[in-house]
Amino acid sequence: YDDFQKCGKYDEQIVLIKRKLKSIYLGEAFNGKPTKSARSHGKKIQVSIKQETSRLLGNLGWAYMKKPNYVAAEVVYRKAQMIDPDTNKALNLGYCLIKQARYEEAYLFLQDVLQYKLPGSDDFKSRNRAEELLLELESKHPSLPTFSNSPQLNFEDDFVEALERMMMNEWATTRSRRLPIFEEISQF
Repeated sequence: YDDFQKCGKYDEQIVLIKRKLKSIYLGEAFNGKPTKSARSHGKKIQVSIKQETSRLLGNLGWAYMKKPNYVAAEVVYRKAQMIDPDTNKALNLGYCLIKQARYEEAYLFLQDVLQYKLPGSDDFKSRNRAEELLLELESKHPSLPTFSNSPQLNFEDDFVEALERMMMNEWATTRSRRLPIFEEISQF
């Protein structure tokens, strides 16, 4: 599907990604195993169904953004963030929200990046992109507080929030035979 992206054939890319997501949903991906071997930057790694689903949803969100269908992209990025949050998806979600004039929500996602709350937040390029998006956001909605004036959570607040999320995930009951990852996606 990368070839479709390079050629600007986003409709075809969307169909292919949805087909791959469906094969994961039906349990046909990874030959019934929970992980598969893959290569990343020349190294062999193990990729989980959860990681692959989140990656595919991120790619689907990107394709929707290129169409541009920011509402669909937002929905897909939110699901991807629920599964395996990261900075890149948060930035893209923030961008989608800015494009929809939903500035307060976008501000919160940018804060998560700038406050190092997500994996990849310490990446130089990601931080620059977050700062650029924040400047764009501030120019469109000047009444938002600047990042330097925003409230900061302390370690204890972060710890309590993380503990609550972990407990909710562990105590959640599954209601069907679907893979757990699709139970998480179906919540919204």
